[in-house]
Amino acid sequence: MAFTQTIRSLPARIAEELGVNSILSSPRDAKILCAQRFTRLFAYGASTLILVLYLSSLGISDTRIGLFMTLTLLGDVVISFMLTLIADGIGRRNILVGGASLMTASGIVFTVSGNYWVLVLASIIGVISPSGNEIGPFRAIEESTLAQLTPTANRSEVFAWYTLFGTAGAALGSILTGWTVEVLRKRDGWTEVSAYRVIFGMYACLGLVKLGLALMLSPNCEVEAPKQSQTETAELDAFEAEGLLSDSEGDDDSDENDDANGKTTSKSQKPSKSRRTPLTTNPSQSTSNETQNKDKRKSIFPSISPSSRSIVLKLSLLFAIDSGASGLVPSSWITYYFVQKFALPESSLGTLFFSTNIVSSASNLLASSLAKRIGLIQTMVFTHLPSSIMLALVPAPNVVWLAMTILILRSSTSSMDQAPRQAFLAAAVLPSERTAVMGVVNVVKTLAQSLGPVVTGYAASVDHFWVVFVLAGVMKSGYDLTMLKMFLGFKGREEGGQDPERRRRGDEDDAS
Repeated sequence: MAFTQTIRSLPARIAEELGVNSILSSPRDAKILCAQRFTRLFAYGASTLILVLYLSSLGISDTRIGLFMTLTLLGDVVISFMLTLIADGIGRRNILVGGASLMTASGIVFTVSGNYWVLVLASIIGVISPSGNEIGPFRAIEESTLAQLTPTANRSEVFAWYTLFGTAGAALGSILTGWTVEVLRKRDGWTEVSAYRVIFGMYACLGLVKLGLALMLSPNCEVEAPKQSQTETAELDAFEAEGLLSDSEGDDDSDENDDANGKTTSKSQKPSKSRRTPLTTNPSQSTSNETQNKDKRKSIFPSISPSSRSIVLKLSLLFAIDSGASGLVPSSWITYYFVQKFALPESSLGTLFFSTNIVSSASNLLASSLAKRIGLIQTMVFTHLPSSIMLALVPAPNVVWLAMTILILRSSTSSMDQAPRQAFLAAAVLPSERTAVMGVVNVVKTLAQSLGPVVTGYAASVDHFWVVFVLAGVMKSGYDLTMLKMFLGFKGREEGGQDPERRRRGDEDDAS
């Protein structure tokens, strides 16, 4: 009997471990954001497989291709930095809609133009991913919104599914592109360039799909602060200015605040303008505070507390090392490496990267379950370190099947750190800072990544392609070990961590 009950409860237990219940119970907007990521990464996976091959077929040298990718990433740094800083001020939905429109425009330009500098400009403004990974402001805005929409307990699982949708999209985009290009090239009258341009036409269509999804988002995706009453906003502003606010968005509807007269007011009750209780008994000071708070709410630029800046600085430096290594071996250069060394056709390349992304997708589901047992930092390091070692070994074999096997093994754990990493970052800073902080971190990562393609392009031109794989593996391994040393045992604000300034003042109060 007990065995039968165990068997019957097994599917439910598996669903709980994989976070199925968390994603199914998530708000409609969270599901739309996951669909957006799937669509975007489908487009990135499709274009990345052929990007270097397309530029090469236009007669562009390896060195200039590397420069193309570096300029694209550097341009993206500027655009992403500005858009993520002002996203909460002018509307997250507006930024996502505008980005999808530019994505469509860039696909059209790549379909009709072969001019090097026109393509550079289109890839910068219109968001063409040279690496197959996220580029532009989309991810920072979406992750900040997901963190706002989901409770802390389910956040790691929702981020895992969000990551899975991206890798699954990239997998399908890669295999569809590989086989489509090979079929088209076998037809009479079709050249490499014309076959590649069909893919960029598909990229433009996917941009329109993403635009439609962005328009479906509700106002719930916008930053929460403007929705609060004036009294509550003033109180939160005072706390946030000192970096003392904990992330308790899941308790917003049930918590109660005491006003200056000692009366308890429920957050769910919004007092009328005529009955608002001032924060101070001094009328002039109250007027001044209200004016400052109004100015702050109207500002489109966020503020980041000192304690958050310290954490962000450390994480940014570490993430820059990891991203710099990723910039040396983006997917577009890996495809070029396999074509140059093993003469793989596009269909085989598509199948290879479909396999790596599917394996990566499956492993992402295990990341949230693992994180609940051993912790976010341990999950990040213990899964990412083996993939870093495998990356350094990719150029070692001289037979294609062994090199492909190593690449697939590398992908089995290479992205398991993503969901825990984003959950860790979301918990380490204030809720009102998340969009800006995640945007800054992504900009730093992109900036570090932008230096890699030029190095790889030069290495490829002098037949030392293998060096960049080894260098990238060593850099990533160093990042993993340093991350473990610096943040093992670190508690975010949601886990009971406390702002240093608040702890110091608490000690002074105890002493007095």
